[in-house]
Amino acid sequence: MTDALITWFTTNLDGVVSKEMIVFIISMVPILELRGGLVAAALLKIPIIKAVFLCVIGNIIPVPFILLFITPIFDRLKRTRWLKPKIERLEQKSMGKSDTIKKYEFIGLLLFVGIPLPGTGAWTGSLIASLLDIKFKKAFPAVLAGICLATVIMCIVSYFIPWLITSVF
Repeated sequence: MTDALITWFTTNLDGVVSKEMIVFIISMVPILELRGGLVAAALLKIPIIKAVFLCVIGNIIPVPFILLFITPIFDRLKRTRWLKPKIERLEQKSMGKSDTIKKYEFIGLLLFVGIPLPGTGAWTGSLIASLLDIKFKKAFPAVLAGICLATVIMCIVSYFIPWLITSVF
């Protein structure tokens, strides 16, 4: 699914906005985030330093808004009969992944955001931190550190492993 979304963004935005803007937008989108942005950057042959900058900034931008405002927004949306079940399902799905974060807080949040597995990342980590009522001063640095960890892992996967394979073979 991630590959299809990356392909969709790169195909439909190509020629409309710059390839750097495509990578930046992908990095802001839930599900894809920095992980998808770095894969797209490698495919679009954007130099690694520029790609890291675009992806990290793009992935960080939504985090403070999620940490500070998602709980009041959800509370308000749950007052509507139509949205209440959808919001509650989203909260339950997110909280189903919260065990590590509950147990280890800062380190748990850092690892949850930083280890690129399906359903993890800055969006979900920030949502869980907000739902667990983790203070911004603790959650934001943990998410930021997780984004840095994800950056290192995804740079290796997106840039260095393909380079190594083409260099050796």
